[in-house]
Amino acid sequence: MTFSLSPGQAHDAPEGRKLLRRLGRQRASPALVMDRAYEGDETRQLALDLGFTPVVPPLKTRRNPWVYDREMYKRRNEIERLFRRLKGFRRIFSRFEKLDALFLGFVHFTLIYDAVR
Repeated sequence: MTFSLSPGQAHDAPEGRKLLRRLGRQRASPALVMDRAYEGDETRQLALDLGFTPVVPPLKTRRNPWVYDREMYKRRNEIERLFRRLKGFRRIFSRFEKLDALFLGFVHFTLIYDAVR
């Protein structure tokens, strides 16, 4: 698992591509479950180049839609529920910490707490 902070006005796709590059090439072909913000050709191609299997539904307006694993995509709600649990911590949802390092430290702490719980 990896994550990073980005400015609030930044689009998700370029930041997601930075995270993918940070993960690097994969030996196996793990599923990469993404929401439609990452549906673009550039992000999908990068995921394929790095050895991931992108699991993201195509937009309805796509001329050449692709096939994706619908059952795997249904598991995306687990990720959304993780974010909901993290936002249950007041320091995270209100961003009390002014320094990125302190905020990331608290995010790490809450992820550990959630895993132990």
